[in-house]
Amino acid sequence: MGVRGLAEILTDAAGGVFPPPDGTVTVVPQPSPRDTGVLSFAAHAVVFTDEDPAWVHGTLAAVPGDPLSAPLCPPFLTAFAERTGRTVNNIDLLSVADRLPGEPPLPLAEIEDREHPRVVRALHYRDDVRVFTADGGVLILGRGPGGRWECAIEVDPHTRGRGLGRALATAARHLLPEGGTVWAQQAPGNAPSVRAFQAAGYRPVGAEALLVAGQP
Repeated sequence: MGVRGLAEILTDAAGGVFPPPDGTVTVVPQPSPRDTGVLSFAAHAVVFTDEDPAWVHGTLAAVPGDPLSAPLCPPFLTAFAERTGRTVNNIDLLSVADRLPGEPPLPLAEIEDREHPRVVRALHYRDDVRVFTADGGVLILGRGPGGRWECAIEVDPHTRGRGLGRALATAARHLLPEGGTVWAQQAPGNAPSVRAFQAAGYRPVGAEALLVAGQP
């Protein structure tokens, strides 16, 4: 793979070029003090951390069971969290989609108040945050690990089942800068969210667990 950082690995994956499925684990530096975690592709994992790579590989070697699954198994993630003083976030499906031209498929109103609770929480996880509201839902857009553009959506319970999630996920593709791609994480057990993003054209590329410091 050569000496590459998380941003380069993500860019390649967005274009369909993945690390070799050889069962190895690549350790790269944290792209920022905020962002550390594990990104798992098919038979290859990427751990982004400023911890000693020897510690990462040694701890993984001690995990019982299938070594291919070790980077996202509870024993390693627990040890990783204790080592870094962080909390393991959800293990998510990571997907990506290309930018779309034109206007979003539904009207959106941007929240300009930077003290708004939704904005404050989003800023704990992302940079360059923009938050939009729609009738019955919210779209959050910002830069996450490796500087990637990523989005998150929230749909009010009373508006679910009407295609709003898909429309919000699609809207994020229209709001990107020229030539960009947008990433999204979905909890695998949240089948409606997974379906909404895939219906909006997001391609699954791997799984990810982020380790977060503190709470917003």
